[in-house]
Amino acid sequence: MPHKPSGRRGPADPTPTRRPRGEPRRLLLDAARTLFARQDYRGTTTREIAEAAGVSEHLLFRNFGSKAALFREAVVLPFTGFVDEFGRTWREVVPDETDEQDLARQFAGQLYDLFVENRGLVVTLLASEALGPEEIEDTGIADIRRALDALGRISAEGMRLRGVRSDHPALAAHSTVAMIAGMAALRSTYFGAEQPPRTAIVEELTQAILHGFLHRHG
Repeated sequence: MPHKPSGRRGPADPTPTRRPRGEPRRLLLDAARTLFARQDYRGTTTREIAEAAGVSEHLLFRNFGSKAALFREAVVLPFTGFVDEFGRTWREVVPDETDEQDLARQFAGQLYDLFVENRGLVVTLLASEALGPEEIEDTGIADIRRALDALGRISAEGMRLRGVRSDHPALAAHSTVAMIAGMAALRSTYFGAEQPPRTAIVEELTQAILHGFLHRHG
């Protein structure tokens, strides 16, 4: 008699694998950061992100709801989270007991690393003038502007503590962020394959902050 197939999978039969819980979300965030770093927000599609992550576009919308929400979580939240954390550090600073060089180095190093990992933030900020008011709010660009305002207030307070006068004290903070973002985004253009070590870059940024802004004449 012919033998009936048992219906069981043989050892060579492919078995579908189930991704660990949260894995599609992590893959989508990583893919989004990579693609947003190559092209701006409008130039990146949800289909491209899903394909790069190796998941369905349906899963992207199930996890994030929209491209704007994914951009906000992947690219914007790391920056606003950094500003919130630095704000807490600043509020705990005791001027007479704080080494301003260590504080400036911590700020420069952490912000530099953030921009290196999230170059898409710089790319989109450069193109943000083309975004409409609704896109500015949905993507979180408005949150970045509010975070920069918070850094401006910290800058103004720091100048006041050191007796430095300025008609536009927030510009020191904005100039610092622009300098660090530019170094992170353009380091390959500046240096090619032979880039200086991170420690050298961070130290140069630190000295520029200290001697370019904090120690100028009042």
